[in-house]
Amino acid sequence: MSEALREALTDTASARPAATAATRPATRTAPRTAPAATTPRRRQPWVVHALLAAGAVVMVFPFAWQLLTAFKTFQASVQVPPSILPDPWVFTNFGEVFASMPFGSMFLNSVLLTVLRTAGQVVLCTMAGYAFARLSFPGRNVIFVAFLSVLMVPTQLYLLPQYEIVQALGWLDSLPGLVMPGIFSAFGTFLMRQFFMSLPAELEEAARLDGANPWQAFSRVMVPLARPGIVALTVFTVLWSWNDLLWPLVVTTSPEKMPLSVGLAQMVGLHGTDFPVLMAGALLATLPMLVTFMVLQRQFIQGIAFTGSKG
Repeated sequence: MSEALREALTDTASARPAATAATRPATRTAPRTAPAATTPRRRQPWVVHALLAAGAVVMVFPFAWQLLTAFKTFQASVQVPPSILPDPWVFTNFGEVFASMPFGSMFLNSVLLTVLRTAGQVVLCTMAGYAFARLSFPGRNVIFVAFLSVLMVPTQLYLLPQYEIVQALGWLDSLPGLVMPGIFSAFGTFLMRQFFMSLPAELEEAARLDGANPWQAFSRVMVPLARPGIVALTVFTVLWSWNDLLWPLVVTTSPEKMPLSVGLAQMVGLHGTDFPVLMAGALLATLPMLVTFMVLQRQFIQGIAFTGSKG
């Protein structure tokens, strides 16, 4: 056999398995199916929607009743059985509010009281919360437990000591006497501490490696990240300061120094109350809080969610 023929036969034999593999139909392996997992039974959507709708009605009903009563006559507001819609619609109750009390000055006092208290609480509680969450100093846990113990004490218990301190300082019936006792908050400190603990410590450590001191790490890194928590604290403080009644009722005596909450409380008479006028004043006092919550609603919910994410 010639050498050329032998090479041809060798090439043919080596090419045959490749051709056979090429012409052989590809066999597909059936994918393995995972065992059917038992899915939990889902509740009917209409049940959840019915419960949410019932809760919404319960929450909205007092506000709707307040709005409708503000446009009623006095006879319609006290009749039995009560009427839902005003008949006739009266729009003079809002004018009676301005005639029965110095609404403008009281409204301004409430705005100043709320703004100053909120600014003081945000600054002090943010700094204290950061110190309890990030800084190490002797007795930190003991001091924080003492802070939390204030939450278990009713506010009426230290009403008299606060009054004596304000009287000694000469702040009775004045704006500083209204504002100063309210800029310290154990709840605000606890809220901001929980929020700072939910933030990653690596960001602060990176700022320290870049040469930032503790104040720079706090003001330039942690405070911008703590914006949702600060907004949540702001909303809480605004609502509490705007609706505060007991302390302003004790420390103020002249109508020009009273906030709006005290003015509305004085509209409740001993032998009778003009409920439509009172509801009209309450409606005017509620509108700023509704606007504040609607504007800061997303940040408020985000801040509360982040605050409870880490203990």
